[in-house]
Amino acid sequence: METTMRQTWAFLFRGYHLTRRYIGWVIVFNFYALVTSATVALIGVAAGNYQLTLTLVVGALLWNYLSWLYQEIAMSIAYERWEGTLEYTFMAPVSRVVHLLGVSLYSLINSVITSLIVLAGLVLFTDLNLRGANLPGVLVVVGVSTLAFVGLGLMAAVFPVMSAERGAEATHIFQGSLLLVSGVYYPIEVLPGWMQPLSAISPATYTLSACRKLFGVGMSGSTPERLAGAPLSAVTHELLVLALMGAVLLPLGLWVFVKIEAWAKRTGKLKRTG
Repeated sequence: METTMRQTWAFLFRGYHLTRRYIGWVIVFNFYALVTSATVALIGVAAGNYQLTLTLVVGALLWNYLSWLYQEIAMSIAYERWEGTLEYTFMAPVSRVVHLLGVSLYSLINSVITSLIVLAGLVLFTDLNLRGANLPGVLVVVGVSTLAFVGLGLMAAVFPVMSAERGAEATHIFQGSLLLVSGVYYPIEVLPGWMQPLSAISPATYTLSACRKLFGVGMSGSTPERLAGAPLSAVTHELLVLALMGAVLLPLGLWVFVKIEAWAKRTGKLKRTG
């Protein structure tokens, strides 16, 4: 147990040092996340519609958290290849579960920090008032949805293993598809009819739906002075779906990763340069 904890900590510490090494890029990406979120939120401000502003703010905030979590896990293998450490990591005497646990935990920490930065920026750009919102319920929903997104990230992380040239691009295509079908900034009903069923298989759809209820988005009692956040019992359906998705996607993502790793070792795909 002690060995497992030390190995997990080692991957966390390595992630920290990589962040320090590329701190300039980290600042740029966080600034970009803040600016794009504020730009979206200001659409609601310009329309003079508080409910629309709240809808966009919640969408931007949650998407930043979920997409950053997914992206950091999905791109972890691409980072390994760019650093020239992919072969060393995969051949090291460390359990793959421990390796991926360390990567996922560091991605989670990064996601929380980025979301807090975005939240602070949105407070400055909008008259955001969260009185009456069910924030503890929101934390529960986000916590449950995290498992599903970790699973998706693990599955997407195999793309850079499979292709040094196009793997990283494939992870972003997958991420963009989730953004399109999950109703982050608009109701899924405005999607073309043939695309709407795809929203049912995205965990982001249920996360956003539940959190908007808990924030009081669309509730008749919500006002700029006080929101009418729903109780946690009002999002039981979304929580059950997210829990089921997490129970399926997390072990499935790990299984897919291990299978592709074995294939990569067998076919000599772990060369240190792309």
